[in-house]
Amino acid sequence: MSAFTAAEVEALIPRLRRYARALAGSREAADDLTQDTLERAWGKRALWRPGTNLRAWLFTVMHNVHVNGLRTARRTEASGSDAEEERLPTASSSVETGIVLGELRAALAALPDDQREVVLLVGLEQLSYAEAAEVLGIPAGTVMSRLARGRERLRTLLETGTGNAGRAALLRRVK
Repeated sequence: MSAFTAAEVEALIPRLRRYARALAGSREAADDLTQDTLERAWGKRALWRPGTNLRAWLFTVMHNVHVNGLRTARRTEASGSDAEEERLPTASSSVETGIVLGELRAALAALPDDQREVVLLVGLEQLSYAEAAEVLGIPAGTVMSRLARGRERLRTLLETGTGNAGRAALLRRVK
């Protein structure tokens, strides 16, 4: 059997972009991460083992590209300024949806990297614990404990957020 085809990878691009968006934050950074991942995966396609999960392998490549990018950014970061926050609501989204998504995005960003990665892989991308463990190169038990801690931390952040975030979460519960 040979390496994967371009069509097989193309079918997975929407999932890769979604995961990249959650990891990187902005659309532009997510597009760059997705492109870098696709370039790396295509160049290293001979390393993929036929019969294994292509999606998990591509997520592993993306994870590694992302971590390498973070390491490089930390080394070269001269100033302590953060990137400009992305504008949340679009013309087609309701204000309430924009607020909720903004709260969720802020809470996810506040999670430690190891917890956020597991929450995104299992919760957003619906990978199994074993697949997430394979992507991250950690035992499945570690995935489960990070997921439990990440979900609890996320719940706490959403319920007790600063400013209107905490009140909005409580109001949504009453409705």
